[in-house]
Amino acid sequence: MIIKLSIVIGCGYFIYLKLIENEQLKFAVFYQNLIENNVFTFKNNVILLLFTFFNWFFEISKWHSLISSISNYSLKKASVQSFASLTTSLITPNRIGEYGAKALYFEKNQRNKILGLNLVGNFYQMLMTLIFGVIGFSYFVFQQNVEIDFKQIIIVLLIGVLVITALFFAAKHFKLSKSYFKKTRAFIKEIPQKINIKVSLFSFLRFVIFSHQFYLLLLIFKVDISYFDAISAITSVYLIASIIPMLSLFDVVLKGTVAIWIFSFFYTEPLTILSITSIMWILNFVLPAIIGSYFVLTFKPNFTK
Repeated sequence: MIIKLSIVIGCGYFIYLKLIENEQLKFAVFYQNLIENNVFTFKNNVILLLFTFFNWFFEISKWHSLISSISNYSLKKASVQSFASLTTSLITPNRIGEYGAKALYFEKNQRNKILGLNLVGNFYQMLMTLIFGVIGFSYFVFQQNVEIDFKQIIIVLLIGVLVITALFFAAKHFKLSKSYFKKTRAFIKEIPQKINIKVSLFSFLRFVIFSHQFYLLLLIFKVDISYFDAISAITSVYLIASIIPMLSLFDVVLKGTVAIWIFSFFYTEPLTILSITSIMWILNFVLPAIIGSYFVLTFKPNFTK
C-alpha cells in the first residue's frame, strides 16, 4: 500500500509542479490566456473532451486486441491496465514504467509475453509518428526553406550506427544475439495477422485524433495558418519530440519548446503555442492519470505462477 500511495502522491506532486510552478509558463498567465481566447465554452469543452475520449478509447482498444491474443480479456480490464500503467509510468523516462505496471496484472508465466505485446503496441504507434512525421517535416522544410545542417545529421547517424554495431558485436560475443532474435521472431509470428492489422489501424486513428485535437486548439486560439501547414507543423513537433528521450512527466516542456520553434516560422506567439501544448498534456495525460490513480490504489498484484 505504501508503494501505491508513493506512486500516486509522486505523480500528483509532479503534476502540481508542472502546472503551478512552471517557469516556462506561469499558471496565472496560462489561465488568463485561456480566458481571453474564450477557450472554456461549452462547445469547445465537449469537442476537446470527445477527442480525448476517442484518443484513449483507441489506445485501450489497441491494448485489448493485443492481450486478446493470450486469452479472452474484457475491455474493462484493458481500460484499468491502460490507465493505471499511465499513472505509474508518468514519472519514468520515456514512460518505461508502463511495461512493468501492465505486466503485474498478469500471471508470472505470462509477463514476458505481456512485455513483448506492449512493445509491439508502442512500436506501431511510433511507426505512425515516424511515417507521418517524416512526410510532414519534409513538407515543412520544403515550404519554409528551413536551413538544415546536414553535417550534424550525418554525425548523429554515424554515432547511432556505431552504437548499434557495438551492441550487436557485444551480443554476439556473449552468445545472446542468435537466441534473442530467434525468440523475438518466433514471438512476432505468434501474433495473428488480424491483430497486427487492428493494432496498426488503432495506432493510425490515435495519431489522426490527437494531431487534429492540436489543430482544433489552433483554430480556437485563432492562429492564422492553413490546414496543410498546420498538420505538417504538428506532425513535425511529434516526430522531433518522440525521438528525444525524456522524463515523460516533462514531455509538455519538450513539446512546447519544439512547437515554439516550428510555429515561429508561421509567426505564432510562443504564449499561444505553450498554452496549446499545456492543454494537450492536461487532456491526454493529466486527466487519464487522475483516473489511473484510483486503479493504482485499488490494484491487487497477481502472484500466481
